This record gives sequence, structure tokens and C-alpha cells, in this order.
Amino acid sequence: MRSLSFKLILSFLVVNLIAIGIAAGFIWYRTSSEFNRFLLDQNQSAYVEVVSAFYEVNNSWKNVDRKLLEEQLIPPPNSDKSGNAPAPPFVLVDQEGKVIVQGLGYRSGEIVEASELEKGISIVSGEEIVGTVLATGQLPARTSVEQDYLDGFIQALLIGAAGGVVVALVLGYLLAQSLTKPTRELTRAVRLMKEGLLDQQVEVSSQDEMGDLAHAFNQMSAELTRSNVNRRQMTAEIAHDLRNPLTVINGYIESMLAGVLEPTNERMGIVHGEVQHLRHMVEDLRTLSLADSGAIILEKQSVDMCQFLDKLSKVYAQLASSKEITLRVDCVKELPKVQIDVDRIGQAMGNLINNAMRHTQTEGSVVL
Repeated sequence: MRSLSFKLILSFLVVNLIAIGIAAGFIWYRTSSEFNRFLLDQNQSAYVEVVSAFYEVNNSWKNVDRKLLEEQLIPPPNSDKSGNAPAPPFVLVDQEGKVIVQGLGYRSGEIVEASELEKGISIVSGEEIVGTVLATGQLPARTSVEQDYLDGFIQALLIGAAGGVVVALVLGYLLAQSLTKPTRELTRAVRLMKEGLLDQQVEVSSQDEMGDLAHAFNQMSAELTRSNVNRRQMTAEIAHDLRNPLTVINGYIESMLAGVLEPTNERMGIVHGEVQHLRHMVEDLRTLSLADSGAIILEKQSVDMCQFLDKLSKVYAQLASSKEITLRVDCVKELPKVQIDVDRIGQAMGNLINNAMRHTQTEGSVVL
């Protein structure tokens, strides 16, 4: 029940139930109202026809209520003294405005105002208005056929509503599965990445927000994979670079401890040089760590590069001389000044110069 698919299906179902309920209620209200209006108009037409024919035959309204009772246009008296007979839906008023056949809200013999008579249907004999039929607002009783029709309509409406709910449920399930498919794929890929399988890619099947999320995930996965490969490569290179000086230092110290070699100044100097090499490597790793974390601070200043290279050549001149290597500067004097951090660039250049001298043969040259 916590799944996104279930929540989407439930949301679709609730929305459709509300929509179907409102639509069904409105249809039922309109149909029932129009059906009642039809029955009222039909009964009123029959009522007017009967009373008009009665007056044409009798030329008076005497005993008209019996005729209406015979035609079943007014309900018979209730035989059960404890109950009340339903009120007729129409009343008949004579030409003087007096109620002849009473109904809901109108008593026999009561005088009806002219404004009320204008709302009714006039009974005309010759060219004279001899009476008026007024609707009381009471709905006429439905026959069994009419009631069966209305019940059948309600049943059809309920079946249609139930079918709409089933369709909404099926469509909600299909839509939920379609909408949550990218989410499920992303969840699966994230779980695999949690287990160490970083190289994961998901299909970008849309151009909406889910498509943007899938594209961003693919980029993140690719960057993580690339970073992981670079980290492994760097670790291997660091291990290789550390192994050489440690091997030299370990070999000299073990030989001296075993008495094979004498601890002369020259040999101690070699050990010291390798220790310095290790110190420089550790410092380089620290600098690299600061750069990766964004904590390194650069103090830039305007520098003439020819002067900068001249200073570097003087710093490493003694090392170059000891290795019988020529270290020279080749710099165009008209170069513009650049904004650099002298210490950081000097450190980087120092690493390059050391590496160049290490891999340059005797009587070779290194050019800055």
C-alpha cells in the first residue's frame, strides 16, 4: 500500500468515482425532472380535455368531480380512516374564480385571485372562458409502466456507473504502471549501485520531468564510473611511485643492519634523498586532496614568466650539475605577464623538472 503504483491507482479511482457520481447524479436529476414534467403535462392535458368535454355536454360543472373520478384523474377517497388520500395534482376553478374541484393548497369554494388564474389553462366554451385548470405542484401518481421505465433507467445508470468504475480501475492500473516504470528502473539501478555496480544506465523513454531525471542519473552514473576508474588508476600509480623509494631505503637499511654495508655519509645521503622524495610525494597527495575538495586557495599575482623560469633554473642548477645535465631557459622576452599562484605553479614545475632530470641521460639537456 506504500507503493507509488497503488497510490496512483487509488487516486485515479477516487477521481473517477467522484466524476462518475457527479455525472450520474446530474443525469438522474435531469431525467427524473424531465420525466415528471412530461407526466405532469400529459396528465394536465388529459385533465383539461376531460373537463372541457364535460362542460360541452352538460353546460355546467355540476358533478364534474365524479367524472374526473371515473376517468381516474383524481384519486379516490382513502378507505383507511387512519390515512389521507393523496392530493390531486390539479384544481378546477369556475368562471367566477371559485374552486370546484379542490387540490393541494386549494379548498373547495375558495375564491382564487386573478393573478393566480393567469398561471392556469383556461377552459373555453364558445367564446367564453368558463373555467380554469391550475397545477398545484403535486406530482401525479405514476402507473406501473411508468414506474418500471424509471426503475429500468436507474438500473441502467447504475450498471453504466459500475462499468465506468471498472474501466477507470483498469486504465488507472495501466497508467500507473506506465508512469512508474522509469521510477522502478531508477530504483533497481540505485540498488545495484549500492552493491558496488556503479556503471548503470536507464532508458530515457520520455521528454518530461522523469526523462530529465533519468538523463541526470545516467550522467551521474557515468561520472561515478569514470571517477572510480581514475581513483583505481591513481592508487596503482601512487603504489608504484612509493614502492621504488621504499625499496631503496629498505635495501640500504637492511644491508647496514646486517653489516654488509657501512653507514657512510654517501649512503645516508642516498637514503635521505629518497626520504625527501617520499615527503614530496606525500605533499603532492595532500595538495591533490585539497584541490579535489575545493579547499585549495590560490594567491594569484602578475608574474613575468621569463623571470619566473630564470629563478626555477637557478633553484635546480645544482641538481642538474650533479647529474651532468644541462638546464637552460628558452623564453621570448616580449611575453605578457600572467596571473598565477607562484608557489603552486613552482611546485608543479618542480615536479616536471625532477621527472625530466630523472629520465634524462648524462650530458643530456632539459629546456624550460
